[in-house]
Amino acid sequence: MNQENKKIPTGLFFGSFNPVHTGHLIIADYFLQNTDLQQVWFVLSPQNPLKTDKDLLGERERLELLKTAISDNPAFYLCDIELGMERPSYTVKTLSELNKRFPEREFFLIIGSDNLEDLKRWKDYKKLLEETDIYVYKRSEKINSPYASHPNVKLFDSPLLNISSSMIRDVIAGGRKPRYLVPDGVLELIGEKGFYSK
Repeated sequence: MNQENKKIPTGLFFGSFNPVHTGHLIIADYFLQNTDLQQVWFVLSPQNPLKTDKDLLGERERLELLKTAISDNPAFYLCDIELGMERPSYTVKTLSELNKRFPEREFFLIIGSDNLEDLKRWKDYKKLLEETDIYVYKRSEKINSPYASHPNVKLFDSPLLNISSSMIRDVIAGGRKPRYLVPDGVLELIGEKGFYSK
């Protein structure tokens, strides 16, 4: 393939981002710095089909927080494609739609090792494995998955960050501020609009 026809390597980082936090941004930047990815797209999921989250903030509010969080990095892109798709949103369907809409890009999935361990529960996971390169970051020291050795799965020795959206929601609900756990702009928006306050 000559250089003119080379597709743009683009990472897809799916999540409900409830809320987005610095751990998400550090992981996304890690893949920009340590792979051939030229961009990372943050794909906001309206609802994870494998989770029921009673504390799920509205999708437009989460979109606003995400937009604020990534606004200072031109290599980060906000992708809201799933908001206009049939619910629940399945990664395999979203990927198919993105491939149709953006033929100039080659998409790579960025997932945590916990998702790799849970992959059997994903819709059409075998199709995903066979057709997509999957970049995996650690969520714990040990990865227990039969797919860790799959030729399309690549494991990365990325920073092990013990930050979660649920922890941040608990901090806010307790009347404290999650300073440094979320970007400053996100912290301000959460405070201004009273998101996650009980």
